[in-house]
Amino acid sequence: MKFGRLGKLQPGYNAMTTGSSDMMMDIGYQVMGAGEKAVFRDAAWETAFVILTGQVEISWNGETGLMRRGSLFDENPCCLHVCRCTEVVLEARTAAQVLVQKTVNDKDFPAVFYRPEDVRCDIFGAGRWQGTAERIVRTIFDYDNAPCSNMVNGEVVNLPGRWSGYIPHHHPQPEVYAYRFDKPQGFGACFIGDEAFRIEDNSWVELSGGLMHPQVAAPGYAMWYSWMIRHLPGNPWQKNRTDVPEHTWLLDRSAKIWTPEKAGRPIPPEGGQ
Repeated sequence: MKFGRLGKLQPGYNAMTTGSSDMMMDIGYQVMGAGEKAVFRDAAWETAFVILTGQVEISWNGETGLMRRGSLFDENPCCLHVCRCTEVVLEARTAAQVLVQKTVNDKDFPAVFYRPEDVRCDIFGAGRWQGTAERIVRTIFDYDNAPCSNMVNGEVVNLPGRWSGYIPHHHPQPEVYAYRFDKPQGFGACFIGDEAFRIEDNSWVELSGGLMHPQVAAPGYAMWYSWMIRHLPGNPWQKNRTDVPEHTWLLDRSAKIWTPEKAGRPIPPEGGQ
């Protein structure tokens, strides 16, 4: 487990976790000014490029696509996912930021350019627990639509004052979260195993396998985070989560949850006046 904050991002590549860590992935932000180019080519690594802000022309294998995004919170992403030995050129049309995720993979597979309409978008937690864990979950690629990949890439929009990753659960595969807020002073908290961490803009955490990891955003602040999972050899992540036993009672839709109707009644002053 590891926790970090990048602070203000710098031009160029801003590294978070590395493939030599327990996460087995290189992850960072590529920050570009208008007109700048960046070239990527890895002999042993598959790579995913996810647009966060701005407009970027992206080229690979003689093909070109335009990635654009005005809001992390309101818009689905574009993403290019390529296998090893594929040269990818990013050319920024405006100031832009791109999330880069890569890991070792000796399998060759066709490059896929995911457009916003290709990204699965679900509402989790709707109608449960008084809406306190309702969130938007976007899945760009996972084992279902990219079985040759060793990675999973998706996003969560954590509504203000609400929870995600709920009920508390864990899985053996390592995972990395990278966070943004809709306002620079926004904050929240992540719970990893028995520890809690304050989350701010450009925070990131490494989640070792076997540790539960629920999240919460402070009221008034929407929290976005990328969730990136590394499949284990012979044990890919296939939505295989283990719920923490003491919280599984919450899965019963008839479970009784305390509500404040009685507690909210005014208390008469002494003497009954």
